[in-house]
Amino acid sequence: MQTYYLCPMWIDLGYLGLFLASFLAATILPFSSEFVLSGILAAGGDPVLSLATATLGNWLGGLTSFWIGWIGKFEWIEKYLRIPQSKLERWHRKVEGKEWWISLFCWLPGVGDIIAVILGLLKSNFWVSATGMLVGKALRYVVWGLVTLEVIERL
Repeated sequence: MQTYYLCPMWIDLGYLGLFLASFLAATILPFSSEFVLSGILAAGGDPVLSLATATLGNWLGGLTSFWIGWIGKFEWIEKYLRIPQSKLERWHRKVEGKEWWISLFCWLPGVGDIIAVILGLLKSNFWVSATGMLVGKALRYVVWGLVTLEVIERL
């Protein structure tokens, strides 16, 4: 089932629906919260509250993915994915100091959730990763919201 069929349900729930849709979209579930944000804005939702709600939900969903990675163990990765711990430690050294820039891309469809899980698994600095994640996700929703409002204005 395509996610746009589900949008009326989320939009009918208002800001709660937007929060839940944004949260779920930031986990491993394939879901597009941008359509819900557009629907809320088209229905006359407050732009600032809509963007804040979507950003908060998506950020908390991303932090959940980060936490899932954090509780993972190198031994599990080595055992089940056959990636040696030495390789994971090398990745950790490469990521160290770049967490903020890497976490900016946690908003990307398809790979953003994986980035968040890997940052958690590599025990990246939580506050640095969380801040970068928040900025990236907020910028994505601001751009999407502005485009949506421009399209609505032209209709």
